[in-house]
Order: sequence, then C-alpha cells, then structure tokens
Amino acid sequence: MPIFTPQQQLGGFIDKFTPGIASRARAAISTMLARLPGATMMVYDNYNALAIGFGPGERTSDAVFSLAVFPRWVSLFFLKNGPALPDPARILKGSGTTVRHIRLDTTAMLDDPAVKTLMQEALRRADPAIDTAQPSRLMIKSVSVKQRPRRPAAK
Repeated sequence: MPIFTPQQQLGGFIDKFTPGIASRARAAISTMLARLPGATMMVYDNYNALAIGFGPGERTSDAVFSLAVFPRWVSLFFLKNGPALPDPARILKGSGTTVRHIRLDTTAMLDDPAVKTLMQEALRRADPAIDTAQPSRLMIKSVSVKQRPRRPAAK
C-alpha cells in the first residue's frame, strides 16, 4: 500500500471534483496560504464536502477560516466571530450563531476589498492568533469512508 504525503492526499481529494471546481479550490487554497503565513491547514474530507480549516494550530476549535469545496461551488467560512464581523457591504451569508460564509463564484472574490477587510478583522479578533513567524503546516484530520458524489449529477 503506497504512503502519500498530506499534500499528495489533499491533491487527490481535490481531484475528485470537476476540473473547474478543482481549479477554483486550488487557487483559493493558494491565496489563503499566501494571506495567512504560519497557519495550520486542517483537512477534512467529509461526507458533504471537502473542508480545509486555517488556524493557529491543530485544534479545530481555534480555526479562523475554512474553505468548503462542494460539487458546484467553493465557499469561504468565517468561523467563531462570523456574526460579529462588521459587514457594511452585506456580503456575508448565513444565520447561525457562530459562522458566516461567502460563496466564491470566482477566486478573484478573495481579492475584493470588502472580503479582505472582513478577513483582516477576523484575524484581528482571532484568539489565539496565527503566529506568522511559524512555518505553515498541513494536516489531514479525517477522511469519511462514505461521501456524497464530488461531481454534480448529470442532468
């Protein structure tokens, strides 16, 4: 049985999606890593989606952001402080008590000034903070045996 690095495993998880969604996911991950030096990436290949958390360490509860890759879209989640973030552009979606999200129709949306401002504020409020002096890490936290299809059903 071959042994794969976490990076190879993540690549395999992403490859299950259509080329367009896979490309968007890879670009979003690249942007997040560039914007979050020192972050630990926590990967969950779950039943409903591929989720990639970004936080200061190994604890899921400390994650500040996550990307969720679905068969038809990629979303950026603001964890913990989502509802409390100032959102004058009203781009955050959701009604839960801890999380809000933005559906990334393009990865260029991550460069939108309103999104950047929300991310900066979420990082300012993060406790514990991401230590930018630390190297980034990638951890595969869980892989669900049973998963929904990663590609949309044919119509």
